[in-house]
Amino acid sequence: MELYEAIFSRQSIGKVRPDPLPRSLIEKLLAAGAQAPNHYKVRPWRFVVLTGTARERLGQVMAESFQARFPQVGDEALEKERAKPLRAPVIIAVGVEKPGEPKVDEVENICAAAAACQNILLAAQAEGLGAIWRTGDTARDPKIKQFLGFAPDQHLIGFIYIGYPENPPVKPERPSFEDRTVWLENQPNF
Repeated sequence: MELYEAIFSRQSIGKVRPDPLPRSLIEKLLAAGAQAPNHYKVRPWRFVVLTGTARERLGQVMAESFQARFPQVGDEALEKERAKPLRAPVIIAVGVEKPGEPKVDEVENICAAAAACQNILLAAQAEGLGAIWRTGDTARDPKIKQFLGFAPDQHLIGFIYIGYPENPPVKPERPSFEDRTVWLENQPNF
């Protein structure tokens, strides 16, 4: 798939088939993610790939965390939370390393990890896969971070759910850049 076609046709696809993805394909997506730009070559992204029963274990932690936040919640809501990681055969959790030296700015690390996420999403699109980037309370929860091997103060910027699309995607209508752009040209020197 040509680059511009991937960019303009990429969309969030939440409904995917349960069919497993070959490890080599997942590794290809991760390799694309690792090509993201980053200052000082610190490669701040950390990927945790969940497949198979690891998704069930994540679901259990998500349900326990949800119940801790909302003690009055019923069994139906807990089961719904428990089932969330089963929506796709592959989940890539993306964390961000804290800066290890003063010259590295934390926001630059976050932006680099976000660029890695976009690379993964575009690579998934190019491979004919469906993917969606999810965040929310689960991405900020210390228990979920701990389960994934992240420190409580480490950023978990989201979960990328990936699989083969359930239905053929329809090309989305894209917004223009015009209403979000200001051109500054030929400014006199001061």
